[in-house]
Amino acid sequence: MSWFEMFWGFFVANVLGYGGGPASIPLMQEEIVNHYGWLTNDQFADLLAVGNALPGPIATKIAAFVGYQQLGWAGFLIATCATVVPSAVALIILLQILNRYRQSSVVKGITLLVQPVIAVMMLLLTWQMSDVSVVSIGIWQSLAIAAVALWAMTKGKIHPAIVIVAAFAYGGLVLSHTI
Repeated sequence: MSWFEMFWGFFVANVLGYGGGPASIPLMQEEIVNHYGWLTNDQFADLLAVGNALPGPIATKIAAFVGYQQLGWAGFLIATCATVVPSAVALIILLQILNRYRQSSVVKGITLLVQPVIAVMMLLLTWQMSDVSVVSIGIWQSLAIAAVALWAMTKGKIHPAIVIVAAFAYGGLVLSHTI
């Protein structure tokens, strides 16, 4: 693997990931798992779970881990820069343009019509991650955990970080003894 492949894999995923980290996760998964084969789908699911439990942007954490795992410290720097720098530059440029033309119907159309595409990408990622969960712990455990997490975040108004920590605890204390 070359340094350029490392840079390009994360650059493409993050430049096309309109909508931030959650929108770029399916693109990163495509590059990391399907295109380059740096991780398996199971490893990516584990990385996503641990990454979500840590503070900070998820895309940056994924890039840092995969870059370091594949090419050491050089890979860490390349993948992190490929993730952060293009987004930061694009943010500065695009916000200036959007502020200048914010009343334009074209700008409004662009921002509104890309949202369904991002929603579909998130649904596909959810489907793939749930498939890993079902294979690992079974359909009923997966559905029960998903239902409790949904209730906790929507009706219980519990912060997602607390739900993730609770899931870690449940996995470590309960599921580890039943699997």
